Amino acid sequence: VQLVESGGGLVQPGGSLRLSCAASGFTFSTYAMNWYRQAPGKARELVAKINSGGILRDYRDFVKGRFTISRDNAKNTVYLQMNSLTPEDTAVYYCGASRNWWVEPDYWGQGSQVTVSS
Repeated sequence: VQLVESGGGLVQPGGSLRLSCAASGFTFSTYAMNWYRQAPGKARELVAKINSGGILRDYRDFVKGRFTISRDNAKNTVYLQMNSLTPEDTAVYYCGASRNWWVEPDYWGQGSQVTVSS
């Protein structure tokens, strides 16, 4: 099983980034997918999740209206579009694959650093 994130980097406040997570080694279309993040000195926290079919989505309050999660089951890829970024969004972002909506991920990616700074 592999989950490989890409698209992180350095961006100025107010800017945008799009993270991608390419999956392999399991039946991607049957798993819910999640984006988590971990800032320095803080616990990992859920950012957004999407169900296997891409219909149901959920966001934490601190990203609602700014971030959008989506997936392409034909490409085995999940995305996180991040707009209006602030320094508080600085963290390592991880994608995770869950067998169903209610459980934490069974599989994790290696993480992608997002730094928001002027």
